[in-house]
Amino acid sequence: MSPGIGLMKRRLEKEKDAIALAISGIAKNHNIQPENIKTLETKYDIDLGDWYVALGWDGKKAIIKMDSVQGTITEIKEIQ
Repeated sequence: MSPGIGLMKRRLEKEKDAIALAISGIAKNHNIQPENIKTLETKYDIDLGDWYVALGWDGKKAIIKMDSVQGTITEIKEIQ
């Protein structure tokens, strides 16, 4: 029997953890250096347990959605 989500420790507990994962995902997907990526905004959805991080680089922007329990990126949405 596995513990419920309320009893599990979140893997992305802090904002800095979510930012690091988001930057890593963008750097790998777009083959750019992490130093060139800027954090624009972060938000944590208490109800869903998801982090949202907005990043910008070279005139492009993206919103990265992550599951805090699994510690994984669930969606990358590029915006113009």
